[in-house]
Amino acid sequence: MPGRESYLTREGLTRLEAELDELRTVRRQRVAERIQKATELGGTVDNAEYDDSKNEQAFVEGRILTLERITGSAIIIGEETALSGEVKMGGRVTLLNQNGNEEEYTIVGSPEADPAQGRISNESPVGKALLNKRVGDEVQVKTPAGTVTLTISSIS
Repeated sequence: MPGRESYLTREGLTRLEAELDELRTVRRQRVAERIQKATELGGTVDNAEYDDSKNEQAFVEGRILTLERITGSAIIIGEETALSGEVKMGGRVTLLNQNGNEEEYTIVGSPEADPAQGRISNESPVGKALLNKRVGDEVQVKTPAGTVTLTISSIS
């Protein structure tokens, strides 16, 4: 999607740039060598190694294009969040769920989202509901399991 902004933390941008560099300089070369060896050993027709190498090449080149798009349209988030008093991109928020349990999340852009690590996308239902809210605010979020009520207990 051309022109779409990618919201990233500074650390997330650094990680993606390192992956992009590794794909361009190391992995691309390895795949090219595999293709060359497979061609030398058995040609290109009915050669499983050749087919596998070409599939890997397609994946690597696709990932390179994706990372170039993401890093090229990156907007760094999270540097002003703590001062605003509101939940912002890059901010860390502690919530109390309807069962009284604490949950802690960092609101990130979709390229960095990893719910298992407490990093939720600003585009997710919970992320959308939390943006621009303050400590003490209650939000109701529709999830596949039903509507959930969350109370913001702290923002950092």
